Amino acid sequence: MSAPRLRVVIPGGTGQIGTVLARALHRMGHEVTVLSRRPRPGLPWRCEEWDGGSAGAWTRRLEGADALINLCGRSVNCRYTAANRREILDSRTGPTRSLGEALARLENPPRVWLQASTATIYEHTYGPPNDEFTGREGGAEPGVPAGWQFGVEVARAWEGAARAVPLPRTRLVLLRISLVMNPDPGSVFDVLLALVRRGLGGPQGNGRQFVSWIHEADLVAAVPWLMAHEEVSGPVNLASPRPLPNAEFMAALRAAWGMRVGLPAPAWLLEAGAVFLRTETELILKSRRVVPGVLARGGFEFRYPEWASAARDLCRRWRLRPSGAAPARLAGETRSGR
Repeated sequence: MSAPRLRVVIPGGTGQIGTVLARALHRMGHEVTVLSRRPRPGLPWRCEEWDGGSAGAWTRRLEGADALINLCGRSVNCRYTAANRREILDSRTGPTRSLGEALARLENPPRVWLQASTATIYEHTYGPPNDEFTGREGGAEPGVPAGWQFGVEVARAWEGAARAVPLPRTRLVLLRISLVMNPDPGSVFDVLLALVRRGLGGPQGNGRQFVSWIHEADLVAAVPWLMAHEEVSGPVNLASPRPLPNAEFMAALRAAWGMRVGLPAPAWLLEAGAVFLRTETELILKSRRVVPGVLARGGFEFRYPEWASAARDLCRRWRLRPSGAAPARLAGETRSGR
């Protein structure tokens, strides 16, 4: 028996993660509507304009929908100036509150709301991994840069905005997303592979910091799984069960590509480069050791639990990209789902 066709609405669905999900859900036969400040023409699914705040005709797309997947939020791949901090926070909390208020007014709201969050909410640690049951949130770790607290504050405010309006008819799932690996131009994987291809794919910083990641195939399988499992609510870590230290992560990527060596990037060089590239070293140096407790307990089976096999698949698919695909950018906006 084929799965039922679902109506899915994805605010903020024109970024990297939104495109991955919309594409996959459309291929599964679901009816997908993306809401965006900058709608893209020519997509095989519906894409409509929404400013992320004001009420309007877009609410009719939510009436009777099966699922809402909110991914609104500007990229965090920038310098944390006062203006950028305000925009990062407001672009997440504002639309999220607006969606909650809209759902509360609907006669037939979606049965499930999958709300984007980030694995950055957890502490910087080299110790035991953080799952949803025993994991420790960050923000007060000794010896970490003060600026790293901002990412944790954003995550808490983002989740708090989703919880602000009681919605007894809609199940809320908070997607604490790790680095999503896919071969699309401009993706996190695309940027990391560009370093490897240029001989710069060695350890970053001390190489001990854990990298939490998820292959796009497991991301797009986990989302329908969460829609179907009505017993699941609250935080859910979308991450592979096998996070690994940065040095091992980069070594496996080099091996998958066939590059024997890669120059390391010490922390001082990353700090200098971050200023030039208009980004923050937290994105590279924070140790995110996050594992999927909810998915594991529920019996979800990962197709790519190990990074070595995931990297081989992604390298193979990267080589099959159309020749005209845009090259990776080492600066600028990269929507990673952090």
